[in-house]
Amino acid sequence: MGSTAQHAGRPVTTGLPTAPAASLGLSPQQLAQADALLRAEVSTGRIGAASMLVARHGQVALHSGHGAAPDAVYLLASISKPVNAVAVMLLVEQGRVSLDDPVVHYLPEFDGADRAAVRVRDLLTHTSGLPDMLAENLELRRAHAPLSAFVQGACRTPLLYAPRTGFAYQSMGTLLAGEIVQRVSGQPLRDFQQREIFDVLGMHDSSLGLGGRRIADTVWCQYERTPDVERFGANTLYWRDMGHPWGGMHSTVTDLSLLLQAFLDGGQLRGRTLLGRSTVQRMTSDQNSAVGAPWGLGWGLATSPCWVYCGELVSPRTFGHSGATGTVAWADPDTGLQCVILTSRPSAHDDGRLLRVVSNAVAASLLA
Repeated sequence: MGSTAQHAGRPVTTGLPTAPAASLGLSPQQLAQADALLRAEVSTGRIGAASMLVARHGQVALHSGHGAAPDAVYLLASISKPVNAVAVMLLVEQGRVSLDDPVVHYLPEFDGADRAAVRVRDLLTHTSGLPDMLAENLELRRAHAPLSAFVQGACRTPLLYAPRTGFAYQSMGTLLAGEIVQRVSGQPLRDFQQREIFDVLGMHDSSLGLGGRRIADTVWCQYERTPDVERFGANTLYWRDMGHPWGGMHSTVTDLSLLLQAFLDGGQLRGRTLLGRSTVQRMTSDQNSAVGAPWGLGWGLATSPCWVYCGELVSPRTFGHSGATGTVAWADPDTGLQCVILTSRPSAHDDGRLLRVVSNAVAASLLA
């Protein structure tokens, strides 16, 4: 079990225990090569900061930071999505939400046209027909509109296709899933996630929104400065603390490794239960066979069409997610290997190539 330290007046679990790479069936030299790829990007100035954690069978083999502390806090972007899906699935386990219920059952204003056919599960598998972003996204952000305005827009925006007839990666489905959690639980989404996920797993450096931090206490995202970026971009207080479930979570490599390990261990960590084993199995297996676009419930898969930059050397059962701010977290149930890479450079800079090649170098470290 990981040790515990004090930080800001509260106990902080430092994470999974450590072990020599070789004792975990991993090549120390290969892991050093993976780490060197990140170090080179930082040393040349192409990336301001990068942190990485590699673990196997619940033990950490590599934990590093370049340009920032190993456990610096990053804006995760879309890794927030599977965490939001965990919140939904907790309510499913409690019998308060059903995946096959229509969304309009929980959000009465989500009505008209094909919306009545959209089910809760469609929000988690990118098959709802909702767009990734609203047509009025820029206008809302320029006005510093509250999250509720995005919910209102998502409830009336036209669907791109009939539910479950196609796949289109979409953040607005995640938004409505988070709204369902709020209404059913009667708690703000960020509070629900804190109590039911982060506190349970000891993810004490994680929060939806800033969690009381200053932006200066987190890693700066390397977006080109434009008037819009300065007004509502990833480094503004507005965007960092909105608490948008599709991309507003902050965390560290250590905290994310705890979440991944809970999934690898069937929903439990350190004797505490996050989810049931059957729930974990469904969240990490393909739910989209009918449309030929593999995806779990919240989690992407190694075979998914987008946003899982885990490289090409992991097993097909690998689950994970990437984020537009330059982040990825993945775990391979077949090997017990997991990897978290958080960087300051947006993944669009190289279409996620750095995250993929570092992930390949990590996967290649397996000796047995």
